[in-house]
Amino acid sequence: MALTPFHVALQVRDLAEARRFYGDTLGCSEGRSAPDWVDFNMYGHQFVCHLNPQLGPPGASARTSIPWTAMACRCRTVGWCSSHRSGANWPHGCGGHAVEWVIEPTTRSKGLPGEQSTLFILDPSGNALEFKSFADLAQLFAR
Repeated sequence: MALTPFHVALQVRDLAEARRFYGDTLGCSEGRSAPDWVDFNMYGHQFVCHLNPQLGPPGASARTSIPWTAMACRCRTVGWCSSHRSGANWPHGCGGHAVEWVIEPTTRSKGLPGEQSTLFILDPSGNALEFKSFADLAQLFAR
């Protein structure tokens, strides 16, 4: 199953903070930018952070209502996504950086159609990000 790149955009409270998190912590290379936005190559997908200084210190969610963005990774091509199944890169953070967990790495539907490894982390602005890898990408929409 071939997946085509997608575009995701979200609001952040501080672009320098977003650059550190998405660039250093998650390892996404930076693309184009302007004073109020920056885009990242999130493993072949365009991920854009738009500055909203009105979010303030608590961030987008103020930790009460969690907006989320789901990233479905192709585990054969995204090494860190597939390696989280073994816990190799994720127990204490991403690439040695601390992250705030919503749901720690877990495998759902083990041995069943649609088996997937998943985790949720928060970015510094309070946006929840879900990352998944599938044992068999052809089972992406399995029932």
